[in-house]
Amino acid sequence: MAGHSQYKNIMHRKGKQDAMRSKLFAKFAREITVAAKSGTPDPDMNPRLRLAIQEARAENMPKDNIERAIKKAQGGDLANYEAVRYEGYAPGGVAVMVEALTDNRNRTGGVVRSVFTKFSGNLGATGSVSHMFNHIGEITYKSGAGSAEAVLEAAIEAGADDVQSDDNGHLISCAFETLGTVAAALEKTLGEAQSVKSVWKPNLTTTVDEDGAQTIMKMLSALEDDDDVQNVYANFEIPDDVMKKLTAA
Repeated sequence: MAGHSQYKNIMHRKGKQDAMRSKLFAKFAREITVAAKSGTPDPDMNPRLRLAIQEARAENMPKDNIERAIKKAQGGDLANYEAVRYEGYAPGGVAVMVEALTDNRNRTGGVVRSVFTKFSGNLGATGSVSHMFNHIGEITYKSGAGSAEAVLEAAIEAGADDVQSDDNGHLISCAFETLGTVAAALEKTLGEAQSVKSVWKPNLTTTVDEDGAQTIMKMLSALEDDDDVQNVYANFEIPDDVMKKLTAA
C-alpha cells in the first residue's frame, strides 16, 4: 500500500471524525465554487464541476451544501482563487506534492514552506518530484457493488484502465482526463461510488521506519490543516510490521 493511502487510513482511525469531515466539506465546497465560477454552473457542461460534485457526493457531502457552493459562484464578491502545486522532499528523501486553491500565493506559499522547514524537509521547484507520480483517477466501490467479474466488465465498458478487487471492495483506475466520464458511466451500472477522486499515485516509493513514518505523517497533517491546501501526496512506503505498530498505538 502506498504511503499516502496508509497515512489516510491511520488518520481516519485516530482523528476526530466530525472535525475532519467538516474540514473536508469546506475544501470540497471551495473546489465546487471555483469550478462553477470557471465555467458554467451546469455540471453536465462543466467537467471540472462534475468531478468536484462526484467527489463530494462520494464522501456524503449534503446536497444542500453542494448547491450552496454552486450558488456562491454566482456572487460578485467571490475571491479569485487559483490552483497552485508545491513540490519538495520530506526527511529521508520522501517526495511530497501539495495541491492548493488560493487567493494569495504569498500567504499559501509561506505556510507550505514553513511546514517543510519545521519538519526538516525541502521545498523545491514545480516539477522537481512530479516525475515520481502518475496523475490518475481512482473510483472505489464497496464489495457489495458486485462480483469482481461484474465490476471488471462494467469498468471495461466505462473506459477504465485497471481494476483491483478483494474482500474490502473494488478499486478502479483510469486516466485523469477521463475520470468524470468513467465515474458517470459506472454510476449508471454499479450505482453511486464510495469515492471518486483524482490522485497522484507514486511510481517510485521510499521505505521509511517507524520514526520516519511518524514524522512524515505529522508533516502531512500540518499541511492538510491549512485551509488553502486541498490535497497532499507522498511516496513513502510503510512496512507491514511498522504499520501494525502505528495503527495499534
